[in-house]
Amino acid sequence: MTEPAIQTAGLIKRFGDNTAVAGVDLTVPPGTVYGLLGPNGAGKTTVVRMLATLLRPDGGTARVFGHDVVREADTVRSRVSLTGQYASVDEDLTGSENLVLLARLLGHSKPRARDRAAQLLAAFGLTEAAGRQVKKYSGGMRRRIDIAASILNTPDLLFLDEPTTGLDPRSRNQVWDIVRIVVAAGTTVLLTTQYLDEADQLAGRIAVIDHGKVIAEGTPGELKSSIGAGTIHVRLRDAAQRPEAERLLATVLGTTVQQGSDPVALTARAEAGGSDRGAAELASQALARLAEAGIVVDDFSLGQPSLDEVFLALTDRPASPQEVSA
Repeated sequence: MTEPAIQTAGLIKRFGDNTAVAGVDLTVPPGTVYGLLGPNGAGKTTVVRMLATLLRPDGGTARVFGHDVVREADTVRSRVSLTGQYASVDEDLTGSENLVLLARLLGHSKPRARDRAAQLLAAFGLTEAAGRQVKKYSGGMRRRIDIAASILNTPDLLFLDEPTTGLDPRSRNQVWDIVRIVVAAGTTVLLTTQYLDEADQLAGRIAVIDHGKVIAEGTPGELKSSIGAGTIHVRLRDAAQRPEAERLLATVLGTTVQQGSDPVALTARAEAGGSDRGAAELASQALARLAEAGIVVDDFSLGQPSLDEVFLALTDRPASPQEVSA
């Protein structure tokens, strides 16, 4: 059988009286993207730091490609790379100079270092910016050069800690493409992210951590199915009617209704025992009740829950950049 890229059993880390990680069990298949999600302070970053040999566990075991992170730390380090939230390159150097310098530190000859730098700059769309100081790069370009620096020596396992925080949609998509390229080349990626749609796009499996424990694990589809509900999305014509619409939907559906950032948007789960037919019947009843009250609905949809809604169901709190950031 293929050795898991990561395998932990009962992993524990304490800081004084605080137990940050309280017995985490993970199995990450090689050659995949594995998402690690959880609210602020859930223990995700601590788990990553233990796996990367930056922290020593207080209990349990952790192995990377079969190597113990404590007893065989040097071997583990030789097979992993870590990209944090902030650029680790020198902003006063050019993109090319950064990559050549780091490649030399990793033991490449001068010609090989220049060749590898040029190869990565071309692959990440940075050739034209190669001679420009990194401090003059856009946010998206900085993230790309940072990831490029992390794979100068292609790692077997790459830890990506919130790789697209603060980026615009175009830059986020570019980073996503880079992650897919890295995985296609055989590298396993452990991804922590504050964007649940990012995990939905990239991760083959996801673990949700809360209070230092894994509270749910599976594919995005399995996690969505696990809460056994359809999700109703409603957009009203008149924002002033949202409070009344929210009250009526809560009454008909028997569940909490969430207000979207759009002032005319509402979202709710249609439980109905997880039955698609039952959820559709509840949705029809809800629409009829809104119509009876004179509330005009401009847009309506019934579909599978999003990861945001799964997160809410599992943790009793909505997912937000502030809540899922560490």
